Amino acid sequence: QVQVVESGGGLVQPGGSLRLSCAVSGGTLSAAAMGWFRQVPGKEREFVAAVSWNGRIMDYLDSVKGRFTISRDNANNSGYLQMNFLPPEDPAVYYCAVRNGLWSGFRRRSSDYDYWGQGTQVTVSS
Repeated sequence: QVQVVESGGGLVQPGGSLRLSCAVSGGTLSAAAMGWFRQVPGKEREFVAAVSWNGRIMDYLDSVKGRFTISRDNANNSGYLQMNFLPPEDPAVYYCAVRNGLWSGFRRRSSDYDYWGQGTQVTVSS
C-alpha cells in the first residue's frame, strides 16, 4: 500500500516562505510524476506544480512560476515544494500526489494522479 504524507505547512506572513515536504512509502511504485495541488474550502482542487519522477522536468502553474520550486529526492523517495514570496490569500490545503505508470508528459488534472496525501494547511496572513 503506497502512502503519501505531506508536512511543512503552517502560518506564514505575506512575502514569506514555506517548504513543503512529501514522503512516499510502501508498495512498489512505477511512478511517472509527483505533483502538488492546493484547495481552498469551497473551491476546486487546483494544480500547482509537478515534477517527473526522475526529478529532471518540472511543470508549474503560471501564477507560481518564479516563486515556487518543485523537486524530488530520489534517494529518499521524497519531494519538496519550496514556496517563496507568498501573497496574502485564503488558507489552502496543499496536497502531494503521485501519478503511477510510464512517463507520457505532464498532467494537471487531479484524476490523473493515483495516490494522495492527507494534505497540509498553508495560511498566509499577517
